[in-house]
Amino acid sequence: MATSPVNKKLDYDLIEPVGKRVVVRKDLNKRETRSGIALPDSQEILVITGRVIAISKQIENDEDLTIRQYDKVLFDPREAIPVEMEHDNRLFVVHIDRVLAIFRKTSADRAAAVDEEEES
Repeated sequence: MATSPVNKKLDYDLIEPVGKRVVVRKDLNKRETRSGIALPDSQEILVITGRVIAISKQIENDEDLTIRQYDKVLFDPREAIPVEMEHDNRLFVVHIDRVLAIFRKTSADRAAAVDEEEES
């Protein structure tokens, strides 16, 4: 007697990317600009931001790549692979070539050193 397959959802709590990939949790879409202009719901955003929540061992061991866990990044979602591990489906596996920028904060010490160089 044949049995029908059971659709059982597997619950995982860890994702580890392989190759030169990172896992990014995308930021929530903003519906209003800083100046107060309301954005329509149908607006297509070609580039989005998010936080890196996991990096592959290959990236972690590569000294030339400066991306680290918890960095805020700008990435191209067109070739990002969505991952359904969370209820809000905001996780994406992104190849390192699709990470376009890393947001960094400058420290006050570094800014002061730059000012001193400019004065010399």
